[in-house]
Amino acid sequence: MQTAQQKRLAENLAEVRGRIADAADRAGRSESDVRLIAVTKYVDVETVEALLDLDCHDLGESRPQQLWQRAEQFADRVVRWHMIGHLQTNKAKRTAAVTSLLHSGDSLRLLEALDAAAPERPLQTLLEINISGDAAKHGIAPDEAAQVLEAAAKLPHLSIRGLMGMAALEGGVDVARRNFAALRELRDKLAIDAPENVRLDELSMGMSGDFEAAIEEGATMVRVGSSLFEGI
Repeated sequence: MQTAQQKRLAENLAEVRGRIADAADRAGRSESDVRLIAVTKYVDVETVEALLDLDCHDLGESRPQQLWQRAEQFADRVVRWHMIGHLQTNKAKRTAAVTSLLHSGDSLRLLEALDAAAPERPLQTLLEINISGDAAKHGIAPDEAAQVLEAAAKLPHLSIRGLMGMAALEGGVDVARRNFAALRELRDKLAIDAPENVRLDELSMGMSGDFEAAIEEGATMVRVGSSLFEGI
């Protein structure tokens, strides 16, 4: 029998998936074009178990130590772990070993450390772009993205799959939408002359407060936490 918390989680997940489908439809896209990354950094083990039981297998963590711990705790479950937070180079090796997709490739120095530390399989990686220009945020400046992409393409143990970005903290959904559009336009521009071994298919953008605008502007992945766990 479901507990009250499990029931609420199922309802929240269904609502978020419905909002993803509606936003995709408004943009003339398919719901299947958008992957939900459930951000689990603030929830307990039982809630993560419940998410997996609800067929939500893409989970995001922003703190490397917690990612390592979660990966060990759920080693017997099907989970695709996403590292979505800032990563220090001295934590690259252990993180690379358990990560399905790293969203926060925010500097060439980090990318080089990940390449040196990557496991035998190529590490799927996104370049994090500071699209809002916020000095407090991590990320590659948009005007440096082409140079970093060219250098990253030469790293043999990385597979560059796309871009990630976060909207400005101020300005609401309208500003967020402009940030997301700018990231999409940068991706399209970079794709024209991208190295042959680089795929820029993915755009990771949008969180609980703005993921619908992100989808309408081209997001292929949205990182949602609080909307999933409200009331739990």
